[in-house]
Amino acid sequence: MTLDFSTLLAILAMAAATIFTRISGLVLIRYVEIDERRKTAIEAIPPAVLMAVIAPTAFAAGWAETLACAVTAIVARRLPMLASVVIGVATVALLRAAGF
Repeated sequence: MTLDFSTLLAILAMAAATIFTRISGLVLIRYVEIDERRKTAIEAIPPAVLMAVIAPTAFAAGWAETLACAVTAIVARRLPMLASVVIGVATVALLRAAGF
């Protein structure tokens, strides 16, 4: 397998951009006062990311996936992220086993 220099450069640039954005977020948050409004907005990010990841599946797959996405969206409003994902996976598995 050969690696083209431009491909290697693109991979390194993407890695640097990823590391920079993660570290800069941690550094900059030290200088921001977290009031209730900002705290609420920050807490809304993980469920929003989860929905952005699973939403294409809801519309591109069968009924089991669509129903599991709806269940995941509902439980993500009340439960932690890991529990929401586990419930979503279990739901799609059960619905597929049931023939949906």
